[in-house]
Amino acid sequence: MHVFDCFSCAIHRMAPVCEHCRVSIIGQGVEVEGQWFCGAHCARAEGKVGIVDRV
Repeated sequence: MHVFDCFSCAIHRMAPVCEHCRVSIIGQGVEVEGQWFCGAHCARAEGKVGIVDRV
């Protein structure tokens, strides 16, 4: 269990990190084969295929 003083601290600690650009993923990301990416562009940059962003 985690206890945080603010939402920003919780995000910093708990948000997954993009495997390509290392940004914290807040909101929607892309999970491919157990790896998290901030979007399809970063997933493709790491050699993942068939990944598209949805808007």
